[in-house]
Amino acid sequence: MDVMNKDYVIEIKKMNKWYGEFHALKDINLKVEKGEKIVICGPSGSGKSTMIRCINHLEEHQKGQITVAGVPLNDNIKNIQAIRDEVGMCFQHFNLFPHLTVLDNCTLAPIWVKKMPKSEAEEIAMQYLERVKIPHQALKFPGQLSGGQQQRVAIARSLCMNPNVMLFDEPTSALDPEMVREVLDVMVELAEGGMTMLCVTHEMGFAKEVADRVIFMDAGEIIEQNTPAEFFNTPQFDRTKQFLDQILSH
Repeated sequence: MDVMNKDYVIEIKKMNKWYGEFHALKDINLKVEKGEKIVICGPSGSGKSTMIRCINHLEEHQKGQITVAGVPLNDNIKNIQAIRDEVGMCFQHFNLFPHLTVLDNCTLAPIWVKKMPKSEAEEIAMQYLERVKIPHQALKFPGQLSGGQQQRVAIARSLCMNPNVMLFDEPTSALDPEMVREVLDVMVELAEGGMTMLCVTHEMGFAKEVADRVIFMDAGEIIEQNTPAEFFNTPQFDRTKQFLDQILSH
């Protein structure tokens, strides 16, 4: 059995996924170091979201290996839970419970999953709401907040579980343009604090500002991965150049 290099918090080897006959992910290989910030981009349907959803078993891969923090991802429920304890996830749509206050949304998982006392969970939740700059919204319901504020609550909620890795699946694509920056600012701050991050996004300014590495996917494959400077200035493949021409011209 392969012994995982402890420097890698995520290691994916020859990972494949099918939906019926459709081959969605093809021989994905990826190693992520602790504290590394990776931006994943590519055209719609290229497998970006599917890849990161496989990392915490929201999607099931059929072939290959995924290891997170030394734990192999398989059908073992204990392993799946151990990995989900390590990995926080923030979605395009905020997935907040509309009938719960912001504070209750943030404390639900620590209380139920980690068996944390309510007072401690609330104290931690307020620290993270402070960090995403909306502590004053703690007693409001999600429907009373803007989209940008709701996404910041979703980030705070993930942080309340004290993850070592954050996965972001197009976190700004459902937001009005003026709300995008407030969410990206929170993500930049997280990155500067040393959080390991994988972010599927079309926000190329964010990629230039924050990423250690940019990955370009197309048709279920990783086509190219490089530093932001090399990725944007000297892309290696025509498919990457076409994508960049298209997205940077908007």
